[in-house]
Amino acid sequence: MTVAADLLYSDTERTLASALADLLSSRAAPADVLARTEKPETYDTDLWRTVAADIGLAGLLIPEELGGAGASYRELAAAAETFGAALAPVPYLGSAAVATAVLLSAARSSAASAAPAASPPRGAPVSPGAAVFAAPAAATTGTAAASRAAPVSPAAELLRRMADGGLTAALAVEFAVDPGLSGGTGDGPAASQQSAPFPAAARVAGGNAASTAKLRGTIPAVADALPADVLLVPAEGVPNGVYLVEATAPGLHRTPVVSLDMTRQLCDITLDDAPARQVVVGRAAKAAVEAGLIAGAAVLAAEQLGLAQRCLDMTVGYLKERRQFARPIGSFQALKHRLADLWTMITLARAASRYAAACLADGDPDAPVAVALAKSACCEAAVAAAQECVQLHGGIGFTWEHPAHLYLKRAKAASVGFGTPGAHLAALAGLVNLPAPER
Repeated sequence: MTVAADLLYSDTERTLASALADLLSSRAAPADVLARTEKPETYDTDLWRTVAADIGLAGLLIPEELGGAGASYRELAAAAETFGAALAPVPYLGSAAVATAVLLSAARSSAASAAPAASPPRGAPVSPGAAVFAAPAAATTGTAAASRAAPVSPAAELLRRMADGGLTAALAVEFAVDPGLSGGTGDGPAASQQSAPFPAAARVAGGNAASTAKLRGTIPAVADALPADVLLVPAEGVPNGVYLVEATAPGLHRTPVVSLDMTRQLCDITLDDAPARQVVVGRAAKAAVEAGLIAGAAVLAAEQLGLAQRCLDMTVGYLKERRQFARPIGSFQALKHRLADLWTMITLARAASRYAAACLADGDPDAPVAVALAKSACCEAAVAAAQECVQLHGGIGFTWEHPAHLYLKRAKAASVGFGTPGAHLAALAGLVNLPAPER
């Protein structure tokens, strides 16, 4: 019997979104965000510390056993909508979503390989975060080895440090990288297809690959890497792996670039024999990176949804106040039709985004399909809503002082991040066995 996913917002999600909205209204007002885009440091690190530590957003996906909130992608998606509505210049996407998903996958693989037979008794409750620990002590007693807990994996150790907001991480991949959803990350129709290539622009150049290594390479246009304390770098080697590089490590250079969306400024990363520590290797590394990219696409879709809704609300409010020919211009039928079409597009995108978050939260094998649909639908809705916001505000909408251009830039830039709408539609066609359109 198939149970339909619950697409409604829970009380917890509403409370979280409300708390974030109250904070952002005072700390990330449109005028503040616009002024920050003109500064050398466009990220608001003080706001991120407040959001990460006081509200607990940094550890939202991290299990309680590792000091996190033990929440799911539903709550993170609700928070992403609020961040998108405010254009908050904080690295929540790179740290709380992408890097966290990478480390969760790596920690689970480490636990599974360390203790494949260490399963709880039949019928015993299983904690949702139990799998992220390294192997527990042996079930039998009587030896010194059995009385000691196995060491925590590097990924679980990093998750503990990130849970309270004390550490910010970023996955060092190009922001426009395609998650490769058609590669079959679940049990759906595409499971037998060839998976996406390992997105490694760096390589292992020396050192002991089993513990420490030296990395070389250049990774362009990385999002949320400027304020990060550590970088998770996918690197080619024998085998491929994900390595941890401290932001202060010698040989690591981060060069800010002028980005279309300065509220999420990109940077180029150069590694010149930078010392690194191994986190996960082999197939587990590839699976961890894929998990991070898929999570990034889903959370970015939710952010685009929040942006689209805010643009619609701003436009409706303006059309109710702006008068022409002695009547509000919102009463003109042509404008009503445009807003009605936009509302319909956003409503459909909301259903897709909520379904993607529900699938990721429940571990549903339909997650690749849901994420591909959500990313394409939400990006198209966000760009359309931002364009209408600029145009229907008239002359004021084209000025630098009005925030409409910030929303349009964020919508355009985010539509490229983690796969374009076209790439996701192509992936969706492969996932559901639809023939590709004729060219």
